[in-house]
Amino acid sequence: MALIECPSCQKRISSKATACSFCNADLTGNTDSLSTISHIKRSNQLMNHSMLSMTLFIAGVVIWFWGGEPAQGIRSYIASACFVLGFVGYMITRVRMVLHKRKSV
Repeated sequence: MALIECPSCQKRISSKATACSFCNADLTGNTDSLSTISHIKRSNQLMNHSMLSMTLFIAGVVIWFWGGEPAQGIRSYIASACFVLGFVGYMITRVRMVLHKRKSV
């Protein structure tokens, strides 16, 4: 008995299992389609994270320049936090997307 990766959730399961104990995916039929569907779902999830980070970044810029002058006080802290978190989140998500696309389906 060897350990293999589930084509749906990528957790390690027994090679003799007929269904994944984590996601209950049926392993008796064609597992290539499960692998492809899982890859597409993960790609969509990463795209959503990327859009959320970009929205946070843009919100930081809008908050900073709202009203025609640079932010001061608490508004500057909020704008800076949104700006930094959005930028860092976007960069991390892009790296994760590149690493995800390198995996073969």
